Amino acid sequence: MAQSDTVDRILDAAEELFADRGFSETSLRMITSKAKVNLAAVNYHFGSKNALIHAVFARFLTPFSATLESAFDELEERCEGKPPTLNQTLWALTESAVRMPQRNEKGISIFMRLLGLAYTQSQGHLRKFLEQEYSEPFSRFMRLLKEATPQLSSVDRYWRIQFMLGATAFTMSSSDALRDILQNKLGVETTVQEIAARLVPFLAAGMQAEDAMLIPSSGNKVSVA
Repeated sequence: MAQSDTVDRILDAAEELFADRGFSETSLRMITSKAKVNLAAVNYHFGSKNALIHAVFARFLTPFSATLESAFDELEERCEGKPPTLNQTLWALTESAVRMPQRNEKGISIFMRLLGLAYTQSQGHLRKFLEQEYSEPFSRFMRLLKEATPQLSSVDRYWRIQFMLGATAFTMSSSDALRDILQNKLGVETTVQEIAARLVPFLAAGMQAEDAMLIPSSGNKVSVA
């Protein structure tokens, strides 16, 4: 068996198991069993479970980051020195993701589940790895968001970005189930690309919505105009 084939089988098995069970709940023995390799192969190619987790993320994020940087370059060139709009920035991000070559039809869905787990499970080593390896495109995206929403305070922008990421993670990680529900309930078929096309305007509207929340004095309920 070629080394590249062995590595791909290990990564495919780890990716699917991590997405279904979580990082802590997935053992190396489960991965080797699904990949049909021995533990020595995992240790040889990756060295540790943490390194394997990093490799699973890198397999998607490294080419995605390169594609995203190119998309931002093209966007800023088209804008000729003016800040790109929020819609343009979000489209650049979304199109970069959906245009990525997928190893299988569930590629985006699986990766978005993994990305959600990176935030919700205690994986400090993973967050450190992501910050070290992919801080440049992420920082550039944050800069473009800030330039596109000058009316927002830093606190408002922080929370709206979290809400935006949450909506994106849920929608894209559940895209298979949501497509099935749409088909069963309304008889309509859709694609991941069409889901993304509907998601971007929603996210942009949320980021730019007027702040109707009234900050209460201590002990009072929050009211919304």
